[in-house]
Amino acid sequence: MSVRDRVARHRAAMRERGFRQIQMWIPDVRTEEFRQEARRQSLAVAASDCAGDDQDFIEQISEELPE
Repeated sequence: MSVRDRVARHRAAMRERGFRQIQMWIPDVRTEEFRQEARRQSLAVAASDCAGDDQDFIEQISEELPE
């Protein structure tokens, strides 16, 4: 069975189970551009007058993971 046939069969099975396929484009976190922009934004947040409030908010909405 070709890859194309296997993929088609898998997609049909997923549709039968009530799923639908979507495609999403997300930033490539491996790029230097992404790293630089993430750093720029994190420094801007850290330098903000509201940095403490921002961090408190993040901690309130964050889920603690089991160790």
